[in-house]
Amino acid sequence: MRIDVVTIFPGYFDALELSLMGKARDRGLIDLNVHDLRDSALDKHRTVDDTPTGGGAGMVMTPEPWGHALDGILAGEDAADPLIIFPSPAGDVFTQAMARELAHESHLVFGCGRYEGIDQRVFDEYAERGRVRLVSIGDYVLNGGEVASIAMIEAIGRLLPGVVGNPDSLVEESHESGLLEYPSYTKPAEWRERRVPDILLSGNHAAIDKWRHEQSVERTRRVRPDLLDD
Repeated sequence: MRIDVVTIFPGYFDALELSLMGKARDRGLIDLNVHDLRDSALDKHRTVDDTPTGGGAGMVMTPEPWGHALDGILAGEDAADPLIIFPSPAGDVFTQAMARELAHESHLVFGCGRYEGIDQRVFDEYAERGRVRLVSIGDYVLNGGEVASIAMIEAIGRLLPGVVGNPDSLVEESHESGLLEYPSYTKPAEWRERRVPDILLSGNHAAIDKWRHEQSVERTRRVRPDLLDD
């Protein structure tokens, strides 16, 4: 998968050099390219924002640098191929199901807004030319789209074939089945007078599977009852 990111803070994405994502890049499973939006600015001060038209607080990112940056990334691409994602509190809520859907894409472009957001005409321009999606990672506001983009890239990237060593480990995670994951245990069997549940030591795999499912349902009922409603 090819992933391009446009941001005014490229250093944020150094985190994707670590752990499984870094290994996936080294092995060529993910082709990640981070672009500094200020390199596409039109003046010597590398300005990418201006005051809101019509008044109001804060600053808005201007369309010209975004146009130059995105045109360069999309040059030579079939317009229908890349999906441009703009992290936004006004977007569709990101879920595990969406991560699985996006893992089938061949080229994702993440546009990281800042300040009061990006001029609406950028979204309109590229939605008319291809595919654009505004996506929210939750009902709260961050300072910019970088953290949200990293979260989405990791959630999507780990679903690509070969990124996670044991693909079976992806199947039983929270939200994969619509439930939260059951509690996990390892050695020692007793720690600070707290024992691993006896069922997990029984060797009865059918009983263990049943217990784990019951624990998932109970945890979901207690923590996220809305998922059971869905």
